[in-house]
Amino acid sequence: MHKLITLFLFCSLFCFSQNKTTPKISATLTDSTALTAKTIWGIDNFKTLYYSTENNSFHKKSKDTTITYSNFQLGEITSANTFNPLKINLFYKDFNTIVILDNRLAEISKVNFNTIQPYKNISFVSSGYDSSLWLFNQDFQYLELYDYKTKKVKLKTMPVQSNVLDLKSDYNYCYLLTENFLYVYNYFGSLIQKTKNSGFESLAFSKAHLILKKENRLYILGKNESEILPIQLPKMFIKQFLVTNETVYLYDENLLRHYQLKIK
Repeated sequence: MHKLITLFLFCSLFCFSQNKTTPKISATLTDSTALTAKTIWGIDNFKTLYYSTENNSFHKKSKDTTITYSNFQLGEITSANTFNPLKINLFYKDFNTIVILDNRLAEISKVNFNTIQPYKNISFVSSGYDSSLWLFNQDFQYLELYDYKTKKVKLKTMPVQSNVLDLKSDYNYCYLLTENFLYVYNYFGSLIQKTKNSGFESLAFSKAHLILKKENRLYILGKNESEILPIQLPKMFIKQFLVTNETVYLYDENLLRHYQLKIK
């Protein structure tokens, strides 16, 4: 009798493991938009586009209007974070400066780290909650959560031991991609996940998904998941990619393609 029970449990476990398959992530082309841009920085739920052009002007294009911000004294825009459309931040790495814009692209604040003590050499910037910014301090190799209104550092993470490739965040989480690992922090600065980087080069983030690029393919790390899965896409050159909710955007040759994610 004992042997029969053991055999039954083994067969049940085997059948369960056979039926439990890895989900497949596909992406279906649903739309495309003609656009001439140097870099696309963001797309919101209302299809508002945030992008920069060859003259380093920053544009916000909705269905009816396009507004522009330019600051030629600061040169090229290194990164732009549009997660909070009321507090858009533009980072000018060559001048170690961040400009905060409102939803009409008017300046709210300008943070020049060359004039702030102690001096900070910043290489990556992304938005945090309220008036805070995630900064990667190049000299000390750690993340800081910095309040640009009070000019105070709220927290610092432990230093990382490899070159940083990308940084993305929202109110709750911060994703730091290095050559060796992908680090995930919560808004307290606590490390909640550390995943070995197997060749990923850059990332895009929405509240639902984290998309990573390796060579010329895209992968997805779902919310509260630990396994990184490939996205089935037609073979193409991926110059730039973004994600908003369930839509992945690919930009190349003045055409922005919209792909709907599907889990099978």
